[in-house]
Amino acid sequence: MRTGARVELTGVCCTHSRRPVVRRADLVVEPGERVALTGTNGSGKTTLVRTILGLHPLTSGAITVDGQQARGQRDWDQRRKDTAWIPQRQAAGHFPLLAHELLSSSGDLDAAMSAAGRLGVAQFADRPLDTLSGGQLQRMYLARALGCVAAGARLLLADEPTAALDFTGQAEAAELLVDQPVTVLVVTHDRALAARCDRVLEMADGHLREVA
Repeated sequence: MRTGARVELTGVCCTHSRRPVVRRADLVVEPGERVALTGTNGSGKTTLVRTILGLHPLTSGAITVDGQQARGQRDWDQRRKDTAWIPQRQAAGHFPLLAHELLSSSGDLDAAMSAAGRLGVAQFADRPLDTLSGGQLQRMYLARALGCVAAGARLLLADEPTAALDFTGQAEAAELLVDQPVTVLVVTHDRALAARCDRVLEMADGHLREVA
């Protein structure tokens, strides 16, 4: 049974240095729906998903998750806690962070470690993140996201989660992502991943439209 958060964007606009990047985006993602967001580089995809998390400021419009609009730092903190997030540029940390510390931050280390095992990176759990290859690091972040879902996250946002993987890794990651019993919004250039989703949207010059 699929559950998950309901996400609604109404007239969302975002800018970078006063330059419009997202232009009046309207979108409803129903609980448990899996939606792929496609488009060329610079079209506004990453900005849009980061704005849902409060990682980029909203210029105008409204974003609600399960009918709740974040209005202060406490609200944004709670939204991030309730969301599994795979960023496009995975950070290795400044100290650096160990892989098992990243997995532990999911809230369910056992589930994250189990996912890491399925993804073939559990043996690297005691290594610093900055010693991992791009593909290994991406798998660790995916495993952490699945740990977040196990810990209660009802929304999974992912930005190019298969970009650093080979074809086999892309297929494995796509299967894991779309099989989660939560709402999934994924930015991707991976056609196979997009084809597994319920809907495909495209962003072009900041405008959002449905293509499939």
